[in-house]
Amino acid sequence: MDIKKTIEQYLDEIASSAPTPGGGNVAAFCGALASSLGIMVCNLTIGKKKYADVEKDIEEAKEKLNTYQKNFLILAEKDNEAFNKVMESYKLPKENEEQAEKRKKEIQNATLEAAAIPMEVLKNCSAVFIHIKTVAEKGNRNSISDAGVAATLIGAAANGAYLNILINLGSLDNKTIAHEILKSANALLDDVNHNVRLITNIIKDSLTL
Repeated sequence: MDIKKTIEQYLDEIASSAPTPGGGNVAAFCGALASSLGIMVCNLTIGKKKYADVEKDIEEAKEKLNTYQKNFLILAEKDNEAFNKVMESYKLPKENEEQAEKRKKEIQNATLEAAAIPMEVLKNCSAVFIHIKTVAEKGNRNSISDAGVAATLIGAAANGAYLNILINLGSLDNKTIAHEILKSANALLDDVNHNVRLITNIIKDSLTL
C-alpha cells in the first residue's frame, strides 16, 4: 500500500468508481490500524512505574505489532495487484481453442491468487490477536478502550478478508481446492470472532459504570 498518499487521497480512491482499492484492501488496512492502536497502547505503558512488572511483555507485544502493521500494509497493496491480475486475465484473447484454454487457465490462476491474499490477511488477524490481547490485559488502563477498538478492528479485518475469500472461491473451477481453503478460512474466522467477543466483553465490563 502506498503510505505516501494522504488519508484524503485514499478515501477518494475508495469512493471512486475504480475497482481498486476495494474491500480487500480496506480489510487489510483495518489490520494495520488495529496494530497501530496496539502499538500506541504499548508506548503509553512502557516506562511507567505502575507497569514495570509487565514492561517486558509489552515490549515484546510492541515488536510483534510493528511487524504485523507492516504485513497488513503489504497485503493491502498485494490485494490491489491480485485483483488487477484477475481483470487482465479476462482481457486475454479467446479467438481459438488454444487461446481460450490459455485464458481460462490464467483466469483460474489469478483467481486463486486473489483468494490467497485475503487468506493471508485472515491468518495475520488470527496471529496478531494474541498481542492485542496482551495489550488489552496488561497495557495502560487509561487506554483500555483503545485496545478494545484495536480488537474490534481486527474483527472487521478478519470478516472483511473472509468475504473476499468467498467471492473468489466461488469463481474457482477446482471445487476441491476451494473447499479446502474454505475449511481453513472458517476455522480461522471462528477463532478470531471468538477472541474478539471475549476481549471486547471483558473491556466493556471493566468500563461499565
